[in-house]
Amino acid sequence: MDDWGKIRQLFSAGQHSKREIGRLVGVSRGTVDRALESDRLSKYQRAATGSSFDAYATQVRVLLAVTPRMPASTLAERVGWLGSASVFRDKVALIRPEYVPPDAADRLVHEPGRQVQCDLWFPHEPLPLSHGQEGMPPVLVMTSTFSDFFQAIMLPSRTTSDLLGGIWSLLQAAGAVPLRLTWDNETGIGKGKLTERTAAFAGTLGTEIKLLKARDPESKGMVERRNRFFRSSFMPGRHFASPQDFNEQIADWLPLANARHSRSRRARPIDLIEQDRAAMRPLSPVPPDVLFHNTVRLPRDYYVRVLSNDHSVAPAMIGRLVDVTASLDTINVTHNGMNVSSHEREWARALTVTDPEHVGQADVLRRQFQSLRHHRPQPTVAFVETASLASYDRLFGVETGTELRDLDVVA
Repeated sequence: MDDWGKIRQLFSAGQHSKREIGRLVGVSRGTVDRALESDRLSKYQRAATGSSFDAYATQVRVLLAVTPRMPASTLAERVGWLGSASVFRDKVALIRPEYVPPDAADRLVHEPGRQVQCDLWFPHEPLPLSHGQEGMPPVLVMTSTFSDFFQAIMLPSRTTSDLLGGIWSLLQAAGAVPLRLTWDNETGIGKGKLTERTAAFAGTLGTEIKLLKARDPESKGMVERRNRFFRSSFMPGRHFASPQDFNEQIADWLPLANARHSRSRRARPIDLIEQDRAAMRPLSPVPPDVLFHNTVRLPRDYYVRVLSNDHSVAPAMIGRLVDVTASLDTINVTHNGMNVSSHEREWARALTVTDPEHVGQADVLRRQFQSLRHHRPQPTVAFVETASLASYDRLFGVETGTELRDLDVVA
């Protein structure tokens, strides 16, 4: 390499002939000519020699012509190969494309406002949920296929009401509804068929919720890649005090992530989202029903169970039917349309959530009940006069007293 560079350097200076250059470098005139004719440094190349595979190549080609996708291990067995398995696989991989027809794939063109892919992502590290519990709640991720703009929010659970509540929350933040929301077979959304509540949700918004076939991650590859992006770019070095803290941190980070340049789109998602949302539908004037609903008769212990947790209710409603609703943030109990109790939504599970005011109200009602029971007046027995039946005996001429005495004598 040094000789080649020195030869070209001396010749470019124009002060020496080729013969002098050869003498100065210590090479022949022919070597000088070859160095000047080549633009690249010459390197040693070993002459090609035959391979042990060559003796089996014809048989392999005959088998591939009939069965192009026959595994290399089966081919080796059929032709009697006794050499290295890796060498055989490499040789077969070189000639197999000549017999397998190419599997062409068209490039997808995504129209503005057409589709948003949805998926759930789970943090790989647990975070505090309150009351000493930890967990990894699901994170709803929604990615637009046109702009690659994405949104995310952590949810308390994977129930239908929480999933629909999360979708509605992100759509409200976007201010628009795409023509289609794509989901895989998430139980809360539907498996093979949308749940009744999900179908009603889609109808209210005027959109389509498309369920993909099982084991088909490529159909929502954009949102799947976002899940890996969260793991590699958002999570490292972060600590979360609660799910609310997680949502606050991810809300601050999302504008930065959406401002990154997309190589495939040759633009930033934040620059394309306006065109994307302009082609979407406006939000429905009637908000969809995304709340958890239940109607129960309040028992004596004045607690109702809502999504694995027990919550106290005003004890004055004991024995009455109450309507329980739960959103992502709050739990409300109403009776005849009037709110009687409210609680903040807890992310931990198997809790008993008690309002101190309800305990005080129950104590007052209990003392009132006991006071009424101790001072209750004693019941009186009414005297009812009964008529003598002897008048009926005289009316029908029955002498019961004489007959009974005669019967006693006979007995």
